[in-house]
Amino acid sequence: MDIGARLKMVREAQGISQRELAKRAGVTNASISLIEQNRVSPSVSSLKKVLDGLPMSMADFFTFELEQQPPRQVFAAAEQPDLGGNGVAMWLVGAGVENRQIGLLREVYAPGADTGTEMLKHEGQECGVVTQGCIELTIDTQVHILHPGDGYYFSSNQPHRFRNIGETEAILISANNPPTL
Repeated sequence: MDIGARLKMVREAQGISQRELAKRAGVTNASISLIEQNRVSPSVSSLKKVLDGLPMSMADFFTFELEQQPPRQVFAAAEQPDLGGNGVAMWLVGAGVENRQIGLLREVYAPGADTGTEMLKHEGQECGVVTQGCIELTIDTQVHILHPGDGYYFSSNQPHRFRNIGETEAILISANNPPTL
């Protein structure tokens, strides 16, 4: 039996991260990772300690039939983690999807909020559409003012910055590939 793969499947089926399981079980993150990669074979007592963090008995662990779940296709707003900060909310659609190829964000900028004084720059391409408010998009030295319905598409290796220059919330839907978040 592949204990590492089974532990990973049980943990993911319960929606628990390696870090959270390690915290609950009182072991290191590395311990959980090494077990799941089958790089260490846990002793009975070590495995029991880890399973107590789920919580699950040893008997249930070895006899539990994991149903193969179809890939998730719908993500409620409450299930989308906010990856932003400082007046910018960036809700990621599809967090946890295996082999995700697109980073899709619902972004909300408070009045005056921006992505930071330092320009962003990363591999790939990104595009988006403003759905509410007014966004100032700077790409290299060019400044663009975008209103609802206006969109953009550019190479992300160009320095860029987003800023809400309006007096109300600005909302945009954006995508990037490869996913940076």
